[in-house]
Amino acid sequence: MTYDSCWLASNMGLTHFEVRGKTLITETINEELKQKTEQAETKKAIFSRFEDLSDAEQSIFDVFDIKDEGYVIKETDDALYVVGVQDKGVLYGMFHLLRLLAQKLELTGIEVVENPYNDVRMLNHWDNMDEKDFMGSVERGYAGHSIFFENCEIVKDKLRIKAYARLLASIGINSVSINNVNVHALESQLITKKFLPEVSEIAHIFRKYGVTLFLSVNYASPMTLGGMETADPLDAGVRAWWKKQLAEIYAFIPDFGGVVVKADSEGRPGPFTYGRTHADGANMLAEALAPYDGLVFWRCFVYDCQQDWRDRKTDRARAAFDHFMPLDGTFLDNVVLQIKNGPIDFQVREPLSPLLGGMKQTNQIMEFQVTQEYLGHAKDVCFLVPQWKTYFEFDTHAQGVGSTIDKIANGSLYGRQHGGVVAVANIGNDANWTGHKLAQANFFGYGRLIWNPSLTAEAIATEWIQLTFGHDDNVLMTVKEILLNAWPTYEKYTAPLSVGFMVQPHLHYGVNIEGYEYSKWGTYHFADCSGIGVDRTKATGTGYTHQYFEPNAKLYENIETCPDELLLFFHFVPYTHVLRSGKTLIQHIYDTHFEGVSDVENFIKQWDELEGLIDAESFINVQSRFKQQLDNAKEWRDQINTYFYRKSGIADEQGRTIY
Repeated sequence: MTYDSCWLASNMGLTHFEVRGKTLITETINEELKQKTEQAETKKAIFSRFEDLSDAEQSIFDVFDIKDEGYVIKETDDALYVVGVQDKGVLYGMFHLLRLLAQKLELTGIEVVENPYNDVRMLNHWDNMDEKDFMGSVERGYAGHSIFFENCEIVKDKLRIKAYARLLASIGINSVSINNVNVHALESQLITKKFLPEVSEIAHIFRKYGVTLFLSVNYASPMTLGGMETADPLDAGVRAWWKKQLAEIYAFIPDFGGVVVKADSEGRPGPFTYGRTHADGANMLAEALAPYDGLVFWRCFVYDCQQDWRDRKTDRARAAFDHFMPLDGTFLDNVVLQIKNGPIDFQVREPLSPLLGGMKQTNQIMEFQVTQEYLGHAKDVCFLVPQWKTYFEFDTHAQGVGSTIDKIANGSLYGRQHGGVVAVANIGNDANWTGHKLAQANFFGYGRLIWNPSLTAEAIATEWIQLTFGHDDNVLMTVKEILLNAWPTYEKYTAPLSVGFMVQPHLHYGVNIEGYEYSKWGTYHFADCSGIGVDRTKATGTGYTHQYFEPNAKLYENIETCPDELLLFFHFVPYTHVLRSGKTLIQHIYDTHFEGVSDVENFIKQWDELEGLIDAESFINVQSRFKQQLDNAKEWRDQINTYFYRKSGIADEQGRTIY
C-alpha cells in the first residue's frame, strides 16, 4: 500500500555527511540521510554526540546548555554540525535540519540551540484488536483502521509502523501507547507471552527512532488473565501477580516505558470496587514498575456516569478534583496523573481543569485530544493549536502571578520529577494518515507545540504548509487563513458559549441539542423558556467555581466578570442578558450560527481557488470534506437557531429565516 509521507515528503537532503556513533539511533540517522540524495552541501554536515567530538570541537560546543534530548545546529568554518548529548538529540536535530532545508531557509551562519520544554511528549492510541470487521478499529479514530492490529492479531507487515515511528521522531514525540485505554479482552493479552514477542518487535522499531513503548492495561487483569478472585490492590497475591507479569514484559522489552490505566471510569474496573483509593491502585502498579524505572500514567477521568438528570447539585465537572485532590502527596514518585485539559471531555470550549495545578505534591501530565472526537471528526476542519495555546497560557495563580499551565504540566512550577503532555492520536491506515489532509496540521502542531509552547499557532501552521504543500505564496496565505480561523468557525456554528454536548449521543458528530439532556452522563445545558446554562457558582450552584485559585474563582463566580466565551459553563443566563459585544445572548446565538456557515462557504471559495496549485489527491480530499462540513454547519445553524427561537420566543433582529 502506498501512503502519504506527510510533511517530510520533500526530497531535499544531504549527500556529504558524517554520522558518529554506533547505537541503533545512529544507524537510523545514517539510513535516513542516505535516502536523501538530491541536494549536495558544499560543506560537510557532521551529526554527533558531544562525547564523540574531538577536543577542539568540544571547545566550540561546551558553551551551549544542551539537555539530554536537546541539540545544537551550528555552522563553523569547516562544517555544519548537529550535536546532541544523546543520540536521540542528534536525531531530533537531524529532523530540524531537514525541516529547514525543506523550507528553503538560509543556513549561512546558523546557530540553533533547542531543548524540549516537556520531558514526556506522548501519544495514546485507542486501537482495538478485535473490533469491527476484524480489521482493527480505532475508538474515536477517523482515518481508517489501526496500523498496529488486524484480524485479531498484531499486523505482520510492520513497514507502516516504521514510517509512523519516523513521523513521531520528526516532531519530537518520545513516548507512545498503542492500545485502547478501554482495554478489551483480546488486547488485554498484549502483556502476556501470547503477544509479547511481536510487541517487542514494535518496541524495537520505535526504539530506533527514540520512542518508548507503553501499553494500556486492564486494572482487573489479575482476574481476567490470572484467574484470581480479586483485583484488590492491597491483596498480597494481586501485588505478586503484577510484579511477575511486569517482570515478564521487561524480559521481552528491557526499555518498556510502563502502563496507562483507566480505572473506575465509565464502567472500567478499579480500586473503588474494593473500597480502596486511586492512590492504592496506582501505587500497587508503581511498586511493580519501580525496579525498571517504569511509569504509571493514571487517568483522572473519573466521574459518575450513572447520574440522575433531575439532580442539579451533582456536577460532572467537579468529579476529578473531588476524587483526587484529597490524595495529593500519597502517590509514589513514578505515578503520573493524566488530567484532561478541561473538566468535562474535550469540548470545543471549556475552562481549564482546576485539578491541573491543584495538586502540588503529585506528578501531573496534561491530556489533549488530537483526534477530533467532539470537534468535527476528520470531516470538519478544526486546527487545534490555537485552542491548546489558550490552555498552556492560562494562569492558575497557584503560586501567584505567572503560575501558567505550561509550567505545571512540565513539572517545573512545583519541582516535580515527571511532567509533560499526552494526547489521543488521530492517525490511522488511510493513505494520508489522518483522513482529512488538513488534520495532519493537528498532529504536526501537537508535536511542535509541546516541544516548544512559545511557538505561535501562525508559525506552526506556516511550517506545516510549507513542508506539505511547498512554497507558493497563494497556497501559504490561503491555507494559513483557513487553519487559523477553523477553530473559531467550528465554535460559531456548534454549541454556544461553552455549553457543550449538543451532539449525537455516542457518535459525537452532528447536532442533537437534547441528545444528552436527560441522560445518565451528566452533560446538561438546562435550556428552558427563560435562559440556558449551568449554575456552577458557590453561592447558588454546584460550587465548582471555588475549585480554582483566586482570583480565578471570583472571576468565574460573578456573571459580570466571567468571560463571555465561558459564560454558559458557569452560569444560567437569561436570553436577554447583554454580552460585552453589546448583543443579547439570544442574538449572539443567532448571529454566530449564521456567521459560522458563511465562514465555511468562504473556506470552500478560498480552497477552490487553489486548484492546480496543490496536488490533485490532496485538493480533492479537502474539497470533498468541505462539502460535508458545509452540510453539517447548516444543520447545526438551523437546528440551534430554531430550537432557541422556539424556547425564547424572541425573533432575530435581522429578520432572517428561522424555522
